Amino acid sequence: MKIIKNPAVTEWPDLLKRPAFNNNALVETVTAVLQQVKTDGDAAVKKYTLRFDGIALNSFEVTVAEIDAAADQLSAELKQSIALAADNIRRFHEKQIAAVEVMETMPGIRCWRKSVGIEKVGLYIPGGTAPLFSTILMLGIPAAIAGCREVILCSPPDKSGNLNPAILYAAQLVGIKKIFKIGGVQAIAAMAYGTATVPGVYKIFGPGNQYVTCAKQLIQQDGISIDMPAGPSEVCVMADDTANAVFVAADLLSQAEHGTDSQVLLVSTSIAMVDAVIRSLAVQLEQLPRKDIAIKALENSKAILVKDMEEAIALVNEYAAEHLIIACENDEEIAGKIINAGSVFLGNYSPESVGDYASGTNHTLPTNGYAKAYSGVSVDSFVKKITYQKLSLEGLQQIGKAVELMAAAEGLDAHKQAVTVRLQTN
Repeated sequence: MKIIKNPAVTEWPDLLKRPAFNNNALVETVTAVLQQVKTDGDAAVKKYTLRFDGIALNSFEVTVAEIDAAADQLSAELKQSIALAADNIRRFHEKQIAAVEVMETMPGIRCWRKSVGIEKVGLYIPGGTAPLFSTILMLGIPAAIAGCREVILCSPPDKSGNLNPAILYAAQLVGIKKIFKIGGVQAIAAMAYGTATVPGVYKIFGPGNQYVTCAKQLIQQDGISIDMPAGPSEVCVMADDTANAVFVAADLLSQAEHGTDSQVLLVSTSIAMVDAVIRSLAVQLEQLPRKDIAIKALENSKAILVKDMEEAIALVNEYAAEHLIIACENDEEIAGKIINAGSVFLGNYSPESVGDYASGTNHTLPTNGYAKAYSGVSVDSFVKKITYQKLSLEGLQQIGKAVELMAAAEGLDAHKQAVTVRLQTN
C-alpha cells in the first residue's frame, strides 16, 4: 500500500483513479457472448457454461428437491444468522414505502403518484470463490416489498453442477422460486433476452466481475434496465488519532479480499495513524486465507496523508467511495459534510462488514466514482412511479386558458385544440 503525503489538489485526479483494464478487448468478448445467447438461446448458454464453468448441464433450473435439501446442509447457527439479517433488512426497507398522497394543485385538479413494482426482474448472484448469498437478501427482500410479480435468480454452478446451499436457502427464505445454474455473461444475456428455459426480464440487478459488469452496461442498449453501473468493490477509511489502527487495517482488508481488482483507500490527518495501520496490515495479512488476493488489491491502494480534516473531507468527496468509514472524532459532524458516498459507517464500532450482511442497509452500492450521481439499491430500485391526474370541469376551466396559450406559443395546435373542444362544449 503506497503512502502519499500531502498531495496537491492538482494531483488528486490521478491519485484517485480506480484500477484500469483493457476495455476494448473486454467489450469485444462480452458482445460476442451476448449476441450468441440472443440468437441461439439455451444452446449458447450450455456452450458457455461448459467453456467458462467447466460443467455440461442438460438442465439449468434448480429443482424443488434441491432447494428443500439445501437447508439440511447448513448449520442451525448459520440459518439463524441469515434469518436475523433478513429481519433487519426487511425492517429497514419496509420503511421506504410511502403512502399515496392525493393533492389538489388547484380547485378541481387532483394529482398523485403511485409506486408500482417492476413486473419482471432478474438477480445475478456471484458464486465462484465467494458465493454471495447475502446479496440475495439485499435484492430479494426489496423486490418482494416492491411487489415484483416475477423474480428470477441466476448464479454460476460449481464443477459438480450445483449451487452453494446457502444461496438456495437464502433464495427460499425470501420467496424466490425460479433459480438457474447459469453464471457470467451468459446469465446476463439469458435474463436480458430470454431463452426457452429462462424468462426474459425488464431489469437486472446484482454485482459481478468485469465481464458481468460490462454485459450489464451493454444490454442497456437493447432497452434492458440495470440497477447501476458497478465495478470492483472499494472502501475508503477516514482516520484521525482517535481511530484504532487494528480496526482500520481490518476494514481495509475486508474489502481487499474481495478481488485482485478491488481498491482500498486510507485518508488520514495523522502520520502516526498511517504508520500504525500499515504495520497492522502486515500482521493481519498473514492470517488471511485470501491473502494472495488481498495483496494484489493492496497494490492498487493508497494511504494519503492530508493536512487537516477539511482537506480530508474534500478528498473523500472527490473520491466518492462505495463504502466510507469515518473513524474520527466528531464523526457525525463530519458525516454531515459528506455529499458523495454509497454508504457511510460512523465511529470505531461500525465495520463495513455489518452493512454487507446484517445491519439492515443495502450493500448493493455504486462504485468507481458513480456515488456522485447514483444511489444504492432500495425499494425504489424495484418500482416504477406512475403519476395520475383527474380534472373536473371546474378544474379544466381554471387551467385551460393557460394551457391553450402555452400550446399555441410552442406551435402545437392539436394540444391547444384538445382543451378548446372541451371548453366549447360546456
